[in-house]
Amino acid sequence: MTTTDPQAAGVSEKQARQVAEAAREAEWRKPSFGKELFLGKFRLDLIDPWPSAPDSPDADDFLAKLQIYARDGLDGDRIERDARIPDEVFHELARLGAFGMKIDKEYGGLGLSNLHYCKALTLLGSVNAATAALLSAHQSIGVPQPLKLFGSAVQKKAFLPRLAAGEVSAFLLTEPDVGSDPARLGTVAEPVDGGFRLNGVKLWATNGTLATLLVVMARVPEKGITAFVVEGDSEGITVERRNAFLGLRGLENSVTRFHDVFVPEGNVIGGLGKGLRIALTTLNTGRLSLPAMCVGAGKRSLAIAREWSAERVQWGRQVGTHEAVAKKIAFIAATTYAMESMLDLCCLIADDARNDIRIEAALVKLFASEMAWQIADELIQIRGGRGYETAESLRARGERATESEQILRDLRINRIFEGSTEIMHLLIAREAVDAHLAVAGDIIDPDAALARKARAGVRAGKFYARWLPTLAVGRGQNPVEYGEYGPLASHLRYVERASRRLARSTFYAMSRWQGKLERKQGFLGRIVDIGAELFAMSAACVRANASSNAPERELADLFCRQSRLRADALFAALWDNTDRLDTKAAQRVMAGRYAFLEEGVVHPTSDAAWVAPWQPGPATVADVRRRITPDQ
Repeated sequence: MTTTDPQAAGVSEKQARQVAEAAREAEWRKPSFGKELFLGKFRLDLIDPWPSAPDSPDADDFLAKLQIYARDGLDGDRIERDARIPDEVFHELARLGAFGMKIDKEYGGLGLSNLHYCKALTLLGSVNAATAALLSAHQSIGVPQPLKLFGSAVQKKAFLPRLAAGEVSAFLLTEPDVGSDPARLGTVAEPVDGGFRLNGVKLWATNGTLATLLVVMARVPEKGITAFVVEGDSEGITVERRNAFLGLRGLENSVTRFHDVFVPEGNVIGGLGKGLRIALTTLNTGRLSLPAMCVGAGKRSLAIAREWSAERVQWGRQVGTHEAVAKKIAFIAATTYAMESMLDLCCLIADDARNDIRIEAALVKLFASEMAWQIADELIQIRGGRGYETAESLRARGERATESEQILRDLRINRIFEGSTEIMHLLIAREAVDAHLAVAGDIIDPDAALARKARAGVRAGKFYARWLPTLAVGRGQNPVEYGEYGPLASHLRYVERASRRLARSTFYAMSRWQGKLERKQGFLGRIVDIGAELFAMSAACVRANASSNAPERELADLFCRQSRLRADALFAALWDNTDRLDTKAAQRVMAGRYAFLEEGVVHPTSDAAWVAPWQPGPATVADVRRRITPDQ
C-alpha cells in the first residue's frame, strides 16, 4: 500500500503498543466501580444508593416533543426503502434542537445530561437506527464533544453555535489500511505558514458525505497524531464514495480524500500530538450512545415478542407458553432490563461526575452490543419465517409490518462500531490489570534494566502482601449480608465472591504467563466478559431495589440467575478451553493446509485487493458529497 507516510506501514508491534499506551489516561483521579471490581473489591457504595436523575424540565419538554415527532413524523420505512434520510428530517431535528443536545446552552445547544441524551437516542433508534446513528456520530464523537472537553474558547464560539443550529459533523480516524492500530496512521498534516497542509484518505466516516465540520486525525511530523477541526467544504476535500452496508441503510458514510487541504493553526484541538488521547477521552461518555440504541432495539424486540407470542397459537396453545419459546422471551425481557440498568447507571454517574466511568462505559458498550444481537436473533426465531421476512413484504400481503430482520441487520454493526468486541476486550483488560502493571510492570518487561526490575520487585512485594489476603474471604461468604436487598441479596453475595475469584484468576494468569499474557486474548476476553456480567448484575439489583417495584425485582432476579450461569461457564473456560489448539489450527488454515475443505463450491474469480491501495494526490473521481437544502 502507498500512503502519504511511507514509514507508517512499517510500524512494529512494539511501536504500535507504545502509541496506544501513550494515549491512555494513566491516572485515576476518581473512584471507579469497574476498576475495583476487577481488583476483587466489590465497592457497592459507589453505585448504591441509585444516583438521582438530574431535574431538567427543559429536557423533559424536549423528549416529549421528540417522541411526538418520532411517532408521527419520522418515516422509518421510507428511510429504509430509499436508503436516505430526507432533507426534511434534518430540518425538523434542527428545529427541535436535536443537533445540539450535548452542546451547552451558551452556544445555542440544549445542554442535556448524558441520561437525557441517551433517552433521546433510544427513542429515535426505535423508529430508525440510522437517524439515531446520525445524531450519535455528530455529537458523541464528532466536533461537539471534543471541543466541549478540549476546545479553546475561540473554537467553541466559532463552531458550536453552527453545530447546535443543525450543521452536521463527522469524525475521521479510520483509513483504508488502518483500523484499530492508529500507530500506522498515514494521513499527514505538514506544518506550513499559518497552519498545516493535510493529505490522506479516510474510510468509513459516518456523516462524512454531508458533514460541514470534521474532526480529522492526522500525523504531524515529530509531534504525533493530532486532532483538527476541518471545514468540510475546504478546497482539496473530495468525498469519493458513499459506502453501503448490511444495515443502517440511511447512513451517510464516506470515503474522503484530502489533497493539500489547508487547516489554520487555530483549528488544532487540545495541542499537537494529543489526538489519540482526545479520541479515547471523548469515547468515555461517547460510547454510551451505542448501548442507548441497543436498549431501544431490546425494548422494541420485547414488545414484538410479547404481542406475537400471546396471539400466535400452535399445537393448541399460545406460542409463548411453550417452554422452548418461553425461555427466549424470558431472556429478551431480563437482558433488556439489565442493559437499561447498566446504561442508566453509567449515565447517572457520568452526570454527577463523582466517578471515573472509563471501564463502566466500555463494559456497557461491550455487553449491550453483544446481548442486543442475541436478542434480535432470538426474536427472529420466535417469529419464525415472518421474522426473516421484511416489513415491506409482510405489509404487502396484509400482515403487520414488523421489522424484526431490520433490527438484526441494524444491530450487527454495534459489535464493530467505536471499538470491536475484540478490541474492547483488550482495552478493558488493559485497564483491569493497570494496578498490577503499575507495581510489577517492570518485572515482566523484557526491556527493563535489572535495577528497574529490582525496584519493581520491592514494590510488588509490598503491594501483594497487602492485597492478596483480601481475596481470601469477604462479605459474600456471610449468608446474611446484603439483607436489605431481600431476595436479591444472594446475587450480590455471588458478585462479591466472583469479584474476588476474578482477581485471583487474573493474578494467577499474570504469574503464569507474565509478559505473554497480552497474547492470551481468549483468556483476557473471558475475564472481561465475567466483569461485564458482574457489573450488569450489580446494576440490575441496585436499580430494582431502589424502585421497590415487584416487577423490577422479578426481572432483576431472573437476569441474575441467567447471568450467573454464563459467568460460571466463563470461569470454567478460563482454564479448560481450546485456545492454544485454535490458534495453531488458524495458522494451518492460513498456510493452506486445509484448503481441500474449500473444494466443491464455486469461488468468484477476482484479482482485486482485499484492502484497496491509495495514492496521494488529487481526486480522480467525482465528488459525491451531499448538502442539505435550506428549510423553506
